[in-house]
Amino acid sequence: MRRFFGISLSLIIINLASIMERADENLLPSVYKEVSEAFNAGPSDLGYLTFIRNFVQGLASPMAGILVLTYDRPTVLAMGTLCWAISTGAVGGSHHFSQVAFWRAVNGFGLAIVIPALQSFIADTYSDNVRGTGFGFLNFVGMVGGIGSGSVWAESWTAMKAVMKVQTFQIIVLQGLVGSLPWTAMVFFTMWFELIGFDHQKAATLLSLFGAGCSFGSLLGGIIADRLSQVYPHSGRIMCAQFSAIMGIPYTWFLLRVIPQSVDSYIIYSATLLFMGLTISWNGTAANAPMFAEVVPAKHRTMIYAFDRAFEVSFSSFAAPMVGILAEKIYGYDPKSVDPIAGSNREALALSKGLFVMMAIPFGLCCLFYTPLYRVFKRDRDNVRMATQKEEEMI
Repeated sequence: MRRFFGISLSLIIINLASIMERADENLLPSVYKEVSEAFNAGPSDLGYLTFIRNFVQGLASPMAGILVLTYDRPTVLAMGTLCWAISTGAVGGSHHFSQVAFWRAVNGFGLAIVIPALQSFIADTYSDNVRGTGFGFLNFVGMVGGIGSGSVWAESWTAMKAVMKVQTFQIIVLQGLVGSLPWTAMVFFTMWFELIGFDHQKAATLLSLFGAGCSFGSLLGGIIADRLSQVYPHSGRIMCAQFSAIMGIPYTWFLLRVIPQSVDSYIIYSATLLFMGLTISWNGTAANAPMFAEVVPAKHRTMIYAFDRAFEVSFSSFAAPMVGILAEKIYGYDPKSVDPIAGSNREALALSKGLFVMMAIPFGLCCLFYTPLYRVFKRDRDNVRMATQKEEEMI
């Protein structure tokens, strides 16, 4: 394997792809206020843009598991990044809201086939006791960026059935269905800060601090879970995930309901977002991704990551339009009342209430839904180890 300064060239390329993915993901939400003004769109309309991209991404994610059976992972990654390039450029040249929506759907397809391939590569590269750190590093560099034939289908169907039967997979997907809702809702953070009255630079800085907290937090969560899993091999990762999920509730409450919504609160917003990111970003690297790698054979890893993305992203795509609907229909958000320069405290408050509902409740349910893993994870992991051992003995 070719190396560059002692590091696998493949790992470098994979992490660069992760940076591109995160940057592409955050590009449009960072200018939601401008898009709202250009197309006369309210929060619910903007939410539909996120919904369309995420829903297409969820539906298309199983394609990654099928494609890697025919093509190597670099080819799959190239196909996905080509979709990103075309769709991102086309969004910038759109003259109608419907055109933006179409190209966001194309963008979702590109993300769908890239992310599971990235995750399976990391799972294959790192051993069990450092896999959380590996996923943490992938998330770390990624979030910095945010700052066929009948035989193929038969093989795919076999892999799909094997993955769907794993109870650990079912439980992690269940928690992910609600646990991913807050993260999708957060696409409105930039718009919320600008409505409060922060200029582009300060709003971007606040989001960068949150992104920095999340990037270091995902790495920290992976490292802590690796250490804890050596002491408590059957429950350490689950405890880390539940801690991270439950911490989302007090931070969400303090951020959206306690801090005075004024430009004078810049320092306290900065500190809150940084520490919030450090603590609520552990789940994927500490538990979900490493545990997936332990409960299915290596040949099915891309498939399990693909199906996880399919279920979670499809369901979470409803969060963004729901925030907009709550803000407009229940809490009285009126896009016509927004001052393009100074924002609007009334509309900022309405949007924050919608965000709070779509974040605090899902964080609590996410923590609760991890609980059955204390019973089933050990059994599923032991089953895979026994099956792998038998295959090796037959060879």
